[in-house]
Amino acid sequence: MELLLAVTASLAAGFIDAIVGGGGLILVPALFAAYPAAAPATLFGTNKGAAIWGTALATWRYARRVELRWASLLPAVGTALLGSTLGAWGATQVDARLWRIALPVILLGLLVYTLAKKNLGRAHAPAYSGSAEALRAMAIGGGIGLYDGFFGPGTGSFFIFLFVRVLGYDFLHASASAKLLNTATNAAALTLFAATGHLWWGVAACMAVANMLGSWLGAHLALARGAGFVRGVFLVVVSALIVKTGWDAAITWTTVMA
Repeated sequence: MELLLAVTASLAAGFIDAIVGGGGLILVPALFAAYPAAAPATLFGTNKGAAIWGTALATWRYARRVELRWASLLPAVGTALLGSTLGAWGATQVDARLWRIALPVILLGLLVYTLAKKNLGRAHAPAYSGSAEALRAMAIGGGIGLYDGFFGPGTGSFFIFLFVRVLGYDFLHASASAKLLNTATNAAALTLFAATGHLWWGVAACMAVANMLGSWLGAHLALARGAGFVRGVFLVVVSALIVKTGWDAAITWTTVMA
């Protein structure tokens, strides 16, 4: 029964993650509900062990249909890997409660800005080229990679928003580019979890199959419906993240003030 819950959640997470990110909003709570006695690090590692396959499949699906700007994105993959590794190390050294409290406020600002800019991300008009674009993409990869390794929730949404706002991509191209970088940050985190024994290989393998199926369906729908559809899903997912992280922040604040 526990595995069925995890596999079903992994299917749904892959679907959402392929479109706009945020699959962890579904899968991580489901794992904690299914295996309440497990060590959190093991559940996080098992989540990464499943999610990386769906994210990689979505990247491949997008790359076949959407023109990715590889000259800028490949260096950004390197900085995302470095940032994620440093962030994971930092998570062992620093109390992350401040991030937990601040995150819903940051996400709310992102949501309000996107709603206010009605045409944001509807047209694909890259604002830079060459080294200017590559340097900005590397900064995005390193910064959000650091955040992903250190804390994590909303990583895909942050990648997409910055690709749209800073680089001028539409939401479809931003989502495709985000999948590539998110695969890199997932790989860095998964390597750390696997090396420390925090990964249930059998459970992760079953979840990975479901995650890939959901990812294939989500990427297919996003490619068929285009940037406007991805923008709409982005707004829904960010709204859900605000509710979830706001609740977590309230609990954390109560603990800090106690």
